[in-house]
Amino acid sequence: MNRLPPFVLALLSLTFARAQDAVSRVEAVGAAPGTPKVAVATKTGAPAAAAVPTPTWDTQKQARAYVLGIPGPRGQIVDRHGNPLAQTRVSQNLGISFPTPLTMTDAQVLAFAQQQVLTARTVIGRPITLTQEQVLKHYKNRGVLPLLIAQDLKGPEIENFNRLKPERLTLQSVYQRYYPQGQLAGHILGYAGRAGRISDGPVQNNELLWPDAVGREGLEQSFDDQLHGKNGQFNLSFNAAGKKTSEQITFNPQPGYNVVTTLDTDLQRLCEKTLERGVKRGAMVFIDPNSGEILAMASWPTINPNWFIPTISEEAFKALNEDPNIPLIPRAYRSSYPPGSVFKVASGLAALQERVVDIDDEFQCPGSLTIGRINFRNWKSSHAGSLNFCEALTQSCNTWFYQVGIKTGSRRMGEWARNLGLGTRTGIPIGSEASGRIPDDEYMKKAHGRKMFDGDLASFAIGQGDVEITPLQMAQAMATVGNGGTLYQTRLVKQVQSIDGQIVNAYPMRARRDIGIDARIMKEMRKAMSQVVSSSLGTAAKASVPGVRVAGKTGTAQWGGRGKERTAAWFAGFAPAENPRFAFAAVYESEVRNADDVHGGTHAAPLIGKVLREVFASEAKADREEQAAAKKKKKGKKDEPEDPDEPEQEPARD
Repeated sequence: MNRLPPFVLALLSLTFARAQDAVSRVEAVGAAPGTPKVAVATKTGAPAAAAVPTPTWDTQKQARAYVLGIPGPRGQIVDRHGNPLAQTRVSQNLGISFPTPLTMTDAQVLAFAQQQVLTARTVIGRPITLTQEQVLKHYKNRGVLPLLIAQDLKGPEIENFNRLKPERLTLQSVYQRYYPQGQLAGHILGYAGRAGRISDGPVQNNELLWPDAVGREGLEQSFDDQLHGKNGQFNLSFNAAGKKTSEQITFNPQPGYNVVTTLDTDLQRLCEKTLERGVKRGAMVFIDPNSGEILAMASWPTINPNWFIPTISEEAFKALNEDPNIPLIPRAYRSSYPPGSVFKVASGLAALQERVVDIDDEFQCPGSLTIGRINFRNWKSSHAGSLNFCEALTQSCNTWFYQVGIKTGSRRMGEWARNLGLGTRTGIPIGSEASGRIPDDEYMKKAHGRKMFDGDLASFAIGQGDVEITPLQMAQAMATVGNGGTLYQTRLVKQVQSIDGQIVNAYPMRARRDIGIDARIMKEMRKAMSQVVSSSLGTAAKASVPGVRVAGKTGTAQWGGRGKERTAAWFAGFAPAENPRFAFAAVYESEVRNADDVHGGTHAAPLIGKVLREVFASEAKADREEQAAAKKKKKGKKDEPEDPDEPEQEPARD
C-alpha cells in the first residue's frame, strides 16, 4: 500500500482509539455460538438450576470506532504550456487537543481552553476569540478531535510553533486551494471554496476529516467533477477507557484530474497589466484565428481567487459587491455593449456578399442625413465626398453606412452578423456567458411594439440602437474574418488529463462553419481594415506596430439610461493582416462625466497597440537571440580541429 506523505500523516495522527472488549466473559454451559455469555448466580446450598440468570456485562460508552474520509486533493488548472494557474497546497491549522478520556467538568473545560488560547496567542501572535458555547459544544460533541482556533498559519507562525512545541496545541495539515499567479485569469478560474462550515455536531461515520472544497465559479465550477479528487479512508478507534488504540489508513486519497486551458499566461498577464494601467473598467480578448483557441481573456477590475480561500469574510464580500466598478463581473464574456462602428465590418460584409452593393460602388458621405423626421449625423461634420466601401470603412463614414444599411435590410444584416458568431453565446465552458443581441422584427415587436423602420436600420448598420455584443464574441468575429471565413468553435480548454498524463477528455479544434466570404471581397475587407490603422484618414493609428501590418476597426457607442449615458470605446481586428496569428477585441468603458471625450481610436486602439508592440518586439528579440546562438555555434564548429583522416582500408579479397 502506498504511504501518504508526512504532512498528511501528521493530520491523521488524531487522538482516537479502537474499542476493545474489556468485559470479562464467563462461560455459560449450552450457550449458542455468538450468544452473549453470562455468569450464573446461585444461593448457598441451592441447586444452580433453580437460579434466575442475570447479565453481568455493561455497555462501554467510551469504546467506539470511526471510519472517516480523507478529502482528495483537487487537480491542477494549467495554461497551454503547463504553467500552473490553480493548485492544491498543504495548509496548517492550529487546534486545541483535549486530554482523554473526556471527563472534565464544564468549568474545567473552559479553564483549560482559556489557558490554551492564551498560549496560542503567544505562539502565533494572532488575536483568537472563542465563546464558552463554542468550547463546551465542541468538547461534548467532538472532544476527541482538535478544536480549531486559527486557520492557514503562515511560515513564521509555523516556525514559532515548532520551536516552542506547546503541549496541548496541535497542527493539523489540510489540503487547501491555492492560486499561484494571484489575480491572473481570476474571473476565468473562479475559485474552489469550502463546501460547508466546519461541523460542530457529534462525529459521524464517513464524515470528512476537514471540509471539502467545491468549485464556486469559472472553470473551478464547470469542471468540478473532474477536478475533484477521490477521498481516502481512515479508520480509528477507542477502548473502554477512551484511549486511542489504533489508527489506520485503509486507502489513500487520489488527486483529481488536471484541466489544460488554451490560455497563454504571458499574454494574459500583459493584457491585464495593460488594462490596469489604461482603464478603470474594460476588457480585452485575444484568440488564435486559425484554431479558435482563447489565448487571453482579461477583464478589469478583476478578482484574486485567493481572497475566497478558504472563505471570504462578510465585510470583504460586501465591499466587493458594493464596489461601483463591479469587479465581480467578468466583462470579457458576461457583459455586452453596443459595438458602434466596429459592427460596420459585419454590415459591410452583408451588403457586399448579398450583392446589395459592389466594392466599387460609391455613396455620398455628408455630415448628416435626414431619415424620416430624424437627422442622423456623421461623426465628422464636413462632407467627405463620394466614397466606395474601402474608403468608407477606412474613414468610418456613418452616413455611407446609413444608406447601405437601409438598402441591405435587417434580415440580411442579421444573418451575416450571426454567421460571424455575433449575438449568440460562443459556448465556452463557463456559466452565465452573455448572449448579446442582434435585433430583428420579432424582437422589435416585443421590445418596442413595432417592426424595424429605416431609422432603426441606419442605427443597426453602425452598431447602435439595440445591438449588443460581448468582447469575446467580437474577437471571435474578427478571427473569422481574419482567417478568410471559417468560424471555429471558440475554445478555452484543450483537454482534461490524469496525474500520469493520460488524456481523459479532449476538446479538439472544430470548424463550426465556413461562411463563404468571396475572395475578392475578403481582399478588399483586409485592405480597408489595414488602412484604418495605417492611413492618415484612418481612425486607429495608435494601434500601429513597427514592421507589422495591423488590420482593425474602431467603434464608439453610447449606452446607459437617461442621465447615466456612458461610452463604450472599441477596437477590434487581427494581426498580421496577411496571415493573422492574433484576433482581438478591446473595450474601454467611460465615466458618465467624460462620455463625450472617449473614442475607440483614442482609448481602445492604444490598448491593443501596446500589447501587440510588446508581443512582436519580444518575438523579434527572441529570434535575434536564436540566430546569434546558431551563428555562434556554427562558428565554433569551424574553429574546432578536424578529425585526422582515417587510413584507407584495402578492398577485401575474395
